[in-house]
Amino acid sequence: MTGQKNIINTKNNIDNKNKKTGIVQERVNIIASHMYKQFKEHNEASLNTTRMFNRILLDMEEVTESLRESFSSRGVSSSRIFCEIDADRSVGIINILWHSISFTTRGNTKPLALYREDETPLFTGRILALNGDFQDAALDIQDQEYPDILRCEIASLYVPADTTSQAILKIKHLGNKEFYINQIDASKEFLLKVLEIICGGGIYHENEPDYEDD
Repeated sequence: MTGQKNIINTKNNIDNKNKKTGIVQERVNIIASHMYKQFKEHNEASLNTTRMFNRILLDMEEVTESLRESFSSRGVSSSRIFCEIDADRSVGIINILWHSISFTTRGNTKPLALYREDETPLFTGRILALNGDFQDAALDIQDQEYPDILRCEIASLYVPADTTSQAILKIKHLGNKEFYINQIDASKEFLLKVLEIICGGGIYHENEPDYEDD
């Protein structure tokens, strides 16, 4: 009788263990399915973002040449207008007289999404436009970890996985309002808009702060 009871207890223990294992596997599968969807969309968005960035680098060379011609016709040395591209083609820098503007895809290391009210979050790659020379050690941009690098952000171009969907431009000084751009035109539009923002403004002399008498 005791032996039969032990057999029943053993069977119950095995059944309970199998049940718990089944529950664990079911929940793990839900997690894995969710993360795999993000992983797949991230990879597709990253590939599309890389293609977009390569177009920006080509547009940068074209725009730089146009700027050199335009300034040369005004008697300004074209040596002060040039662009640089790093070896892995993840950073492009355009120098125009006293301005340096950097574009980079660094930071696209994990799935990140744009919040959509009442809709599914949109996973995208991100191309950052930064005020300053990314390679200039004195500015300490290159060593900044994302998202600390955003202190130098001018604007960002968000590139979705779907090549037929519109890219999304956010401009920092406009409160990150979203502007939608056809992906065919997005690379050149993003580049020119950033140049207009930086080069269209001015730099003011700094003054010592006024101190009131005690």
